[in-house]
Amino acid sequence: MRDTGQSEKKLSDSMTFSDHLEELRQRILNSIYSILISIFFSLLIIKPLISFLEIPAGDIHLLQLAPGEFLFVAIKVAGYSGLIVSMPYIFYQIILFISPGLTKQEKSLILPAVFGSGLLFFLGLIFSWWILVPAAINFFISFGADIVEPTWSIERYFDFVLLLMSSTAIAFQLPVLQFILGSLGIITTEKMISNWKVVVISSAILSAVITPSTDPLTMSLLSISIVFLFFVGTGLTYLSENLKSKTLSSSH
Repeated sequence: MRDTGQSEKKLSDSMTFSDHLEELRQRILNSIYSILISIFFSLLIIKPLISFLEIPAGDIHLLQLAPGEFLFVAIKVAGYSGLIVSMPYIFYQIILFISPGLTKQEKSLILPAVFGSGLLFFLGLIFSWWILVPAAINFFISFGADIVEPTWSIERYFDFVLLLMSSTAIAFQLPVLQFILGSLGIITTEKMISNWKVVVISSAILSAVITPSTDPLTMSLLSISIVFLFFVGTGLTYLSENLKSKTLSSSH
């Protein structure tokens, strides 16, 4: 009986270089179309969407300080929303493009990693929305509450919120990266654990770089989250190593 993975590999190899380029072009166009469509529908509900994102601001007055500022904010919010909403379809296009050229063993590694990446991306958005954004805003309000009245530019507010959410979602990709590197044998669980001190220091530096604010509370929360995700990735790598060793022992 022919191996399914090998037959798919041969099917992929039979495609010419121009065929691969054409398929890649089509996948990219499909992804771009999905983003543009999502942006369009986001613009249709942009005012309720902006009102929703203003919830963490509470009683803070958000002002339009320049002509067209709210228009630019609406475009930014629609752009971010369109990209986020279309992410599942983009991941789907990635899977369709790479799956024909993968063996069965490679699919068992890559496809879960792609799905896990999408899941962690949305978990990062949820975590930043429910935890980081409110914590940062409350810190800013309470820090100067007895001196200044909090009246913020609407553009600066949304720049802060959108950048914090997107950077957190990207930081949440760490376990997927560890899983891929560990499954490929580039790094081991033992090596990861031995470098935990380096990870703690690096997480603090990374949090200071990707966090749009300079308050210690937001950076500390993000740094702790990165360390936690590192140990989650270490656990996934450990499970992957055990599964691989059991597979090899059973084959012999």
